[in-house]
Amino acid sequence: MALDELKSALPDYAKDLRLNLGSVIGNSELPAQRLWGTVLACAIASRSARVLRELEPEAKAKLSAEAYTAAKSAAAIMAMNNVFYRTRHLLSDPEYGTLRAGLRMNVIGNPGVEKIDFELWSLAVSAINGCGQCLDSHEQVLRTAGVDRETIQEAFKIAAVIQAVGTTLDAEAVLAGDVLAE
Repeated sequence: MALDELKSALPDYAKDLRLNLGSVIGNSELPAQRLWGTVLACAIASRSARVLRELEPEAKAKLSAEAYTAAKSAAAIMAMNNVFYRTRHLLSDPEYGTLRAGLRMNVIGNPGVEKIDFELWSLAVSAINGCGQCLDSHEQVLRTAGVDRETIQEAFKIAAVIQAVGTTLDAEAVLAGDVLAE
């Protein structure tokens, strides 16, 4: 199992990550589609080739073709939106917030899966990318749809652990002299 490969690849100083990776994925109470869509979107957002290579095959096996594509779409659209909205929010000139975005985001309106799943995946990616405005927006949509805080927190716990695992493994690869862009 790829999860075991990732866990065993983590150095001893990252034992907490090893344990957390096992618990946030292996012991998740999320339905399989929500879990593995979150895992795939976060693996993409982590920008770690190793994490994506290890987790993608299991995600693909556990997701329908539509959910697999939608999770990748969530990672893609949020890569753009997180930069755009985070920048607009961070600029001290509030006038940028009144300007039309002018960016296509059609997939958000029609992701090909349940809206709640796509919103949860978008929130998790936004956590990795650090966009507070997007986090607030997706959390509000989820809460309005009746999703509890524990479920939302589970998504950003998965995001946090996957990001940390990717950072750690990539750092170890650099320190060992390995090429990252394999």
